Amino acid sequence: MMWINGAEQTQLTARDRAVQFGDGCFTTAAVQQGEIQLFAAHLQRLKQGCERLLMAEPDWQQLEAEMRVAAHNQQQAVLKVILTPGAGGRGYSRAGCSAPTRILSLSPWPQHYQALQQQGVRLVTSPVRLGRNPLLAGIKHLNRLEQVLIRHHLDQTDADEALVLDTEGTVVECCAANLFWREGDTVFTPRLEQAGVAGIMRRYLMAQMAAAGQDCQLIDGSRERLLAADEVVICNALMPVLPVRSIDDITFSARSLYQQLLASCQKMEAS
Repeated sequence: MMWINGAEQTQLTARDRAVQFGDGCFTTAAVQQGEIQLFAAHLQRLKQGCERLLMAEPDWQQLEAEMRVAAHNQQQAVLKVILTPGAGGRGYSRAGCSAPTRILSLSPWPQHYQALQQQGVRLVTSPVRLGRNPLLAGIKHLNRLEQVLIRHHLDQTDADEALVLDTEGTVVECCAANLFWREGDTVFTPRLEQAGVAGIMRRYLMAQMAAAGQDCQLIDGSRERLLAADEVVICNALMPVLPVRSIDDITFSARSLYQQLLASCQKMEAS
């Protein structure tokens, strides 16, 4: 199901800025028993995206109501929300855009995550590297061609996800997930000031660790350092957290960090 500006439809004008320039931002949320998980965080992500992209903001109360209506009566589903500056403008200019476009869609719940929780995820290092751009780093904008290419290469392998580096060789993320790793008792996650997406689940898990007095260090780590870790875990709003069993030809068997983060996710679902 899809709604554009509140109406159930699938047709979008070719003049919309999303079509013309990939101009806009989005978020993807888990729906459980009719409720949007981490709802406030997803709204905040959209607001941050609008601010960083200098976009006119939608009516947030209207958007929130539309999101709740879409999620209502859904036992388990994926809700995606896209915001664009709307249609109009000449060339790159937004002049003439009358109002933001709101696109909401519901998709079936991905069933393969449950199996991956038991089996663990296999990562392969992607040949596609993310360009550094601190102006756009962290937000979930609509310019996702790097991820499209990463996914294309991943589909040529038998791996479950991709390990993605930036152009300087620094570990950033996966194709559609963030990552944490453990060295002894210390937990690390990539710094995302130059590239990558600061995911909702990453933020939630970091907050949970901070509340428990556990240090999670943000660093610019190398692939070699990651491969030497005791344990690696990936996460996103849908997974919500999965253990990594291998990266290329390096295997991992420990799951203490995974069990800890999974318990935090279950706490979230019960709240």
